[in-house]
This record gives sequence, C-alpha cells and structure tokens, in this order.
Amino acid sequence: MPRGRLLALDMGLRRVGMAISDELQITIRALPPLSRTNWKHVLRAVADTLESFDACALVLGLPLRLDGSEGEAAAEARRLARNFGRSLRVPVYLQDERLTTQAAEEGLRAEGYDALRRIERLDSEAAAIILRDFIAGQDRTNPGTHNRTET
Repeated sequence: MPRGRLLALDMGLRRVGMAISDELQITIRALPPLSRTNWKHVLRAVADTLESFDACALVLGLPLRLDGSEGEAAAEARRLARNFGRSLRVPVYLQDERLTTQAAEEGLRAEGYDALRRIERLDSEAAAIILRDFIAGQDRTNPGTHNRTET
C-alpha cells in the first residue's frame, strides 16, 4: 500500500479528470481537469501535479466492460499506465473504473449542478471516485500488499 498522497486520473476523451488524497488517504479532493491535447502536455501537467502535492503514487482508471472483460479502452489505459510508469518517478496503479462516470454524474445532479458545470466537473469527480475505490480496496492490515495492478 503506498503511503502518502495519491493522485488519480480519469482519462476522458477531451479532458483528464484529476483527484488528490490527503497524506493519510482519508479525504479526497477533485482538482481542475486537464485538457487532453497531447501526450507531452498531459505528462508535464501530471508530473507537475505530483510534485506540487508531493504525491507518492498515481492511480489510473481502468475502463473495463460491465462483464469485467477488457476492450480497446482498457488496452489504451494499460498503455498509458506503462508510459506514465516509464516517465514518472512514482508507482502507477490501475483501478477498475466501471460506472464511475455515471456515479459522478448522479452525484453532481444531486448537488444541484447545472449541465455546464456538470460537464466541467465530471471527469475530476469520476477521478475522485476511482481514488476512493482504490483506497477502499487496499489491505490496511498488511501495508506491503495491494490488490490492484501496478505497472
């Protein structure tokens, strides 16, 4: 189990949602999303965010199909995770992100956000759910173990 702040990403088609935990991994905060313009821009922004928050690991959403199988989107997420792992000095983990966007949408609706604000916040709120699920799935009784894929 990585100790310290964790940064999570939800790689949307146009935006990259980001969320950060506190040092004790108790609270999670959605961050402003990045524009997904090109790899160098995203890599630099993620590296800067990791550094500015002193995050110890990166958690990337893994878009599995509802039946748990992997398709093209999951293969792309695995490729991105490998690229992040080669380029950054932190471990990179993959976390099942099934239905996180829908859960984020429902949460934003329930909080009364209008359509435009929901669109702006959706990917980062999904990243916050990905991070919450990752933290919840860790074996805190045995800190050296994790139950997610690491690159």
